[in-house]
Amino acid sequence: MPKLARQKKRKALKGAIGFGIFSAVLYLAVFANQGTVMTYFTKGGVYGALPVLTAFIFSFVHGAFTGNFWSAVGIEASKKATRVEISATKPKKRVRPRPRAQMNA
Repeated sequence: MPKLARQKKRKALKGAIGFGIFSAVLYLAVFANQGTVMTYFTKGGVYGALPVLTAFIFSFVHGAFTGNFWSAVGIEASKKATRVEISATKPKKRVRPRPRAQMNA
């Protein structure tokens, strides 16, 4: 394995461990302080932004952990842009039904 690839995996492993610990600490803090969290999160008004901010923080930390974890394992996203192949056949032309003539009796 090339030296650069080993360094990249080592850095990703350190990131995965760091963000994994940080994620666990966040969950532990929320569950250990359920009463306080519920008190402030259900107040309304400006406090209504707290659940949204908390969700963003948890999402960022968990996403960073997951990305570093998969890089440490050796799974990377494809660098090549994918392209949808267009069918060579033309779609059939839809025939519209003719309007019926109205007969006034």
